[in-house]
Amino acid sequence: MMTIIDKKNDGKPVEGKLWTRSERKQWAFGLFLGCTVLYSCRTVTPLCVAVMAKEFDWDKTQSGSILGCFFWGYTMTQFLGGYLSDKVGGDVVVPIAACFWSILTFWTPQFAYLSTDKYVTLHILVLSRVLLGMFQGFHYPSVSSIISRKVSEHERSLTYSFICSGSHLGTLISGSIGSILLERYGWQSVFYFVGVCSILWMLGMRYILIAKHRKKYLPFIMAENLADKPIKKDQEKVPWLTLFVKPAFWGLLVGHFSHANSFFILLSWAPTYFHENYPNAKGWVFNVVPWIVSMFSSVFSGWLADHLLEKGYSVTFVRKFIETISLGGTALGLILLSYMTTFGGALFCMAIAVACCGFHNSGILVNPQDIAPKHAGSVFGIMNMAGAIPGFVGVYMAGHILEATKSWAAVFNQTAGVCIFGCIVYLLFGTGKRII
Repeated sequence: MMTIIDKKNDGKPVEGKLWTRSERKQWAFGLFLGCTVLYSCRTVTPLCVAVMAKEFDWDKTQSGSILGCFFWGYTMTQFLGGYLSDKVGGDVVVPIAACFWSILTFWTPQFAYLSTDKYVTLHILVLSRVLLGMFQGFHYPSVSSIISRKVSEHERSLTYSFICSGSHLGTLISGSIGSILLERYGWQSVFYFVGVCSILWMLGMRYILIAKHRKKYLPFIMAENLADKPIKKDQEKVPWLTLFVKPAFWGLLVGHFSHANSFFILLSWAPTYFHENYPNAKGWVFNVVPWIVSMFSSVFSGWLADHLLEKGYSVTFVRKFIETISLGGTALGLILLSYMTTFGGALFCMAIAVACCGFHNSGILVNPQDIAPKHAGSVFGIMNMAGAIPGFVGVYMAGHILEATKSWAAVFNQTAGVCIFGCIVYLLFGTGKRII
């Protein structure tokens, strides 16, 4: 990230100059829409997988492979995304990556019909999902890097949770409009719709918001380049050894891993659960209601975290309190869900579990900005790389358990147990204090 010369500060360089209120609103809204289309692209396959499985004759294990392989690629680029964003700026990384994952989404229906052989088609779609995951893996570490440098500590929770709530809106759009398109025009139309929306957002972000920002600060950046001031190498290096021996960092990883395990299993398998257990239920209902609730819970958690900080509570207390609601509430919702026999009860418990997931955005997800403000992108990348592992292991294992036991309760209870374990570890070792 380049240093900016601030004329109001006698021409002195101000590294990581904070956004003005107006700029913060513009960027927050732009990145909110980015998370929206990002998750629309990510969730379109889980939405359509039941229909696609019938057309291409996939079993549960093969469907699980299609869903989980996204995270093979997603894991690969987490650290790289954070590292590049810390070095060259997240505003450079985000639109470039978005260009690729938008186009991959748009062309998915074409990939599915490149071959008439069932297994060749399966391998082609697996490859496309891996590539989609690779390019989407750049997004959140880049956003974390941007926010840590451009938003003050007492405004980060609300800003970041608002931006991340776009992921729930994206799932909501995919579940509502996507369900309607799926029923009326076929699964291919959903991919085309989401792909076009993503391409339009990428173009708007790159050539309107980012271009406007660069135009404003170009004279300052040029002045810095002309000054040709050397950058100290010790300011660039991430103290990895120091970070890796801190229990707080490992508590962060375990907590995020546990949340990701529950979130990705719900994200990937919830539509199939409702299709199988309540076949007469409307898809737009169970694909919409939990994500409406979670969108509001995500924003509320950001407000609550900032409010508690303003009241004088420590950052450590606030992060642990919010994360307890997240992991503990998700576990409770999943355990109750395993006992439900009616559609209304199942939908209510699913909404509780997904809504509590939304609190994670103001807990562990913003924690790298607390413990490593100058290296938030890199630390977030490592954390999210660990969080991506259950994306393919957990999602695949859920499919394998279902194929072997035919029991949704087994999946939900195992997932709840992981949440409880992660909550305990984070309560014991987590911190909101700067460690590097």
